[in-house]
Amino acid sequence: MPITTPELDFGLNENTQMIRESVARFADEQIVPLAAKIDAQDWFPRHLWPAMGELGLHGITVEEEWGGSALGYLEHVIAIEEISRASASLGLSYGAHSNLCVNQIRRWANEEQKAKYLPKLISGEHVGSLAMSEAGAGSDVMSMKLKAEKKGDRYVLNGTKFWITNAPEADTLVVYARTGEGSKGITAFLIEKEFKGFSIGQKIDKVGMRGSPTAELVFTDCEVPEENVMGPVGAGAGVLMSGLDYERTVLAGIQTGIMQACLDVVLPYIRERKQFGKPIGAFQLMQAKVADMYVALNSSRAYVYAVARACDTGRTTRFDAAGAILLASENAMKTALEAVQALGGAGYTRDWPVERYMRDAKLLDIGAGTNEIRRMLIGRELVGAL
Repeated sequence: MPITTPELDFGLNENTQMIRESVARFADEQIVPLAAKIDAQDWFPRHLWPAMGELGLHGITVEEEWGGSALGYLEHVIAIEEISRASASLGLSYGAHSNLCVNQIRRWANEEQKAKYLPKLISGEHVGSLAMSEAGAGSDVMSMKLKAEKKGDRYVLNGTKFWITNAPEADTLVVYARTGEGSKGITAFLIEKEFKGFSIGQKIDKVGMRGSPTAELVFTDCEVPEENVMGPVGAGAGVLMSGLDYERTVLAGIQTGIMQACLDVVLPYIRERKQFGKPIGAFQLMQAKVADMYVALNSSRAYVYAVARACDTGRTTRFDAAGAILLASENAMKTALEAVQALGGAGYTRDWPVERYMRDAKLLDIGAGTNEIRRMLIGRELVGAL
């Protein structure tokens, strides 16, 4: 579906604009025709992964020596935005793969680990995932209980992870486990799906983001070679927390993509739908709705793009990364609700995609740190700064 809203000039350079256009074209041709099926059947279209690899999307922030595109977080946000405009669930799985997994390996793995894992992840032959949360460790992720015990030249892991995006499809996973006490007792591991003692538990049936598979991970005396420790032993908390700013920034692009998708449906509809002898877009109440939707989209983009640029220059702050996704997530939910309302009864049916946008938008009020946690973080940082 073509973009029907005016494009505000955000000062994107020619290369970044070309990435938007190429990913948008791919999304329109390859993802949009599958989006309804992805949602209705809770189906992960793995066959698209190598095609996305050919476009350079999986290693967008990775250096060329490892097969990446050597671009930045702004380009990563643009790419996930265009994918999510077509299918937010595919955008979520893409973000979990390319940012949470690939980018963390790029930032923290040693050269041998990068050489072993990055090529197949970047090509799209393999799917990646990251596992932090547990059933009893969500916002308080440092309370994780998955235990890793050193035995000879390997670690033995016992416990579970929960709410893990891409888990049923993942070949390579970045997993955080407890090797000691407190925040200095967390270590990051690179897990392969074939490791002895590793299995997939229950798959989670979600309200939205269907087609982005979410499941439990089960570790039963799972043997992990010592060389699969990523980063220093006991420094996993730092590895984990250092990635959250980039995760929140990139995933905010899912929400701007959803808002764009809402406008792409609503604007043509209110131009064509007639009541009382005129298009409903002629009524000021409907004009006010689309005005609010447009402002919500572009204000979110401005903040998210600014934070992404700050990430690229090493100047981002934790509270701005949290603020960008806070604004984008709440604006996306409001925009999706207005899109349903603008279509009236039609919007409340599965004949139109706006109900899917509404269900998908809700996830990032919760995932990557709830909005309550984001507000707490922002407020604490600002008060502390005083």
